Amino acid sequence: QVQLVESGGGLVQPGGSLRLSCTASGFIFSAATMNWYRQAPGKERELVSSITMTGHTTDYVDSTKGRFTISRDNAKNTAYLQMSSLKPEDTAVYYCNAQYFATHYWGRGTQVTVSS
Repeated sequence: QVQLVESGGGLVQPGGSLRLSCTASGFIFSAATMNWYRQAPGKERELVSSITMTGHTTDYVDSTKGRFTISRDNAKNTAYLQMSSLKPEDTAVYYCNAQYFATHYWGRGTQVTVSS
């Protein structure tokens, strides 16, 4: 059974930091491109960041470049999203996504709220 379990969300003040984790099971983690998406209230889900299977290539939506860092540990079947200099507009539910060959797997999401 495939599972993606996110953790690390919460309430943080503007300018603060959070690290999200996504632990995977049920498929070969090292064979999947890992992505983080987010969805704010009333908005469409957007791709925030991606990391290739080996971790050598990463990509970010423009609004997060220089503030967010995606990484992965294939030995631990875990992907991470380090978020710094957080802004109120980063408030959203963050979802982990695994692109495994032609299949996409999703986690249930973790809430990130940036507010003073």
